Amino acid sequence: MKALVIYDSGFGNTKSIAEAIATGLSSLNAKVLPVGQLRPEDISSGDLLVVGSPINGWRPTQKTLEALSRLGSRGLAGVVAAGFDTRVKLFIHGDAARKITKTLKDAGASIVAKPMAFYVKGTEGPLLDGETSRAAAWGEELSANARAYGTQRSA
Repeated sequence: MKALVIYDSGFGNTKSIAEAIATGLSSLNAKVLPVGQLRPEDISSGDLLVVGSPINGWRPTQKTLEALSRLGSRGLAGVVAAGFDTRVKLFIHGDAARKITKTLKDAGASIVAKPMAFYVKGTEGPLLDGETSRAAAWGEELSANARAYGTQRSA
């Protein structure tokens, strides 16, 4: 099993979270890529795919939606996945992570974690204190969940 963390980032905050998640996925030798560099052949059955985007107009960025569309067109059966977003901590906001997760599931991926939000101060950031540590811990959780899922499937 290998892990791939893909992201789009306008101001560097989502990239920082993606890198922190990859740190937590260290046992899976996670690779981090901007969505524009993702090729569908980079993902194969049994892999963990983590997708992140800042909220842009109440949803993932256009680049993220296009990357998910390319992946979904070939199907993600056998892939385990999770989605995250970066957002301003407000009472009302979009939910890109939930939309990413739904798109991954609709493409056939098995979801191994609830959608996750990471918070920034204002539109451009920086990240709130502790968010990269929280992202690394979530990466560790994803690694454990993905391994457990793989063990259940092979039993």
